[in-house]
Amino acid sequence: MSSFFDSMVEATGSGTGSGLCVVCKGSKMLCGKERCPLMVKFYSHSRTAPKIDFRDLQGSSPPAVFVGRYGYPKVDIGPLLPPEFGDTSVLDTPEMWMGKSIDEITDMRFRLVRGKYRIDARNFRKAGRIVDDVQELALTERPVDVEASFTEKPRGRLVLDDEVQPFGPSARMEGMRTGTGRFQRYLERSYYDTDMRARDAVINAYENGTLISEIQKAFSVATMGLDRNRRFVPTRWSITAVDDIIGKHLLSDTKYYDTIGEYRVYSWEQLDNRWCILMMPTTWRFELIEAWYPDTTWNPMGKQIEIISDHEFYEGRKDYAKIGGCYYASRMAVNELLSEEKHTAGVVILREAHPGYIMPVGVWNVRENVRAALQTAPFKTDTLSKAFDHIESIMDIKRKMWVAHSGILRDFTVQRRIDDYVAQ
Repeated sequence: MSSFFDSMVEATGSGTGSGLCVVCKGSKMLCGKERCPLMVKFYSHSRTAPKIDFRDLQGSSPPAVFVGRYGYPKVDIGPLLPPEFGDTSVLDTPEMWMGKSIDEITDMRFRLVRGKYRIDARNFRKAGRIVDDVQELALTERPVDVEASFTEKPRGRLVLDDEVQPFGPSARMEGMRTGTGRFQRYLERSYYDTDMRARDAVINAYENGTLISEIQKAFSVATMGLDRNRRFVPTRWSITAVDDIIGKHLLSDTKYYDTIGEYRVYSWEQLDNRWCILMMPTTWRFELIEAWYPDTTWNPMGKQIEIISDHEFYEGRKDYAKIGGCYYASRMAVNELLSEEKHTAGVVILREAHPGYIMPVGVWNVRENVRAALQTAPFKTDTLSKAFDHIESIMDIKRKMWVAHSGILRDFTVQRRIDDYVAQ
C-alpha cells in the first residue's frame, strides 16, 4: 500500500504548488487542511485493494464508462467496474449523491476500476469489438456484469479534476466481455438513428426524462449524431457539452418570458460549500462567482480568499468560461427552474468553498447543489439591498466584496434601465 500512496503523492504534489505532500505524507497536515485528501482516498483504496489484486476482474458495472483526453485523438476508453455484483448503480449516478459525505463519495468511486484500451477517437470503428462493448455498456439501463482482463494488476493513481468524478485504480486492458442488458429507450433511439443530430439527440433524451449523467455517457462514446460525424468524446468534454446544449435549449425560450416580480434568494449548504442564488426582476443575465477559502483544493497555500467569476448578459457569451464546466452546469440548472415557471430573471450564483471541501468531486457537485437549492422556498423581497441583507446573514463574505468581483451586480447597480424611467 505504501507504493500506492507514493504514486498518489507523485500525482498530486504539483497540485499544491510545493513538495509538502512528500514531506508530510498525511501525518503533519502541513498543507493546513483539516483532513488530508490523499489519506481519504488512501483509506478508500485500502478497502478495495485486496479485491482487485488480480489481472482478471469481474463485477457489475453501474453501468459506467470513461473516455480519456490525453493524446487526443488517440485516447484510452474502457469500462468502470467494481469487484462486486448486484445493484451498483449508485456508484456512477451523481443524481443520487446529494447528502453523501466526501468520504462516502470517494469510497464509492474508488470501488470502480478503470480499464484502458487505446483507440483513435475519430476512427474508432477500426478498434473492433471492444468499441461495441463500451458503447453498449454506456447505453444500458441497469447494472450489467462485465469481465475484463488486464495486462497487469490495476494500480491506483490519484487524479484531482474539478470537471469529472474521482475514480479509482486502473490498468491497460487486453479485452472485455459484457453481459446482456436492456438499452435506455431514448438513448437507443439516437444510437440507431444516424440521421439525427447530436444536439437533437441530447435534447430528445433530456425532455423524455433521461438522467443527464446517462446522456453524458452516451454522448462520450459516439452513439449520437450524424453517422459521418460520430466520434468518441473525452468524458471531461462530454459533461460540459451536454450541460451547454441543454442549457442553451432551455434558454432559447426562458430569455423571452416575462421577468419575475421580486428579488429572490435561494440558499443551500453541502460538503462545506455554501450557496446563495440571487434572482433579480430583470431580463436574462447570468453570473457564477466562486470564493475559494485558504486550505481548499484550488487555494491550498493561500493566505486570503481567492475569488473567480464569469458572466453573460442578454446576448450570451461567445468565449469559453474560464471558470470551466461549473459555469455551464449551473446555468443549465437555473434555466430548468425558469423554464418550469415560464419566467426569466437576472441570476447571480454565489459560492463559498470552505476548508472542509478538501478535494474536488466533479461538476455534478455544482449542478446538483444548484438544483437542490432551487427546490427550497426562497427568501423574497422588493429591493436588492434587502436581498443582500439576507445573503449576508448566510455567507461570510460581505456584499462589497461580491459586488467588486461581479460584472452583473456592478452593471445592475450603476446602469439605468428602461424600467427606471417608466417607474418615474
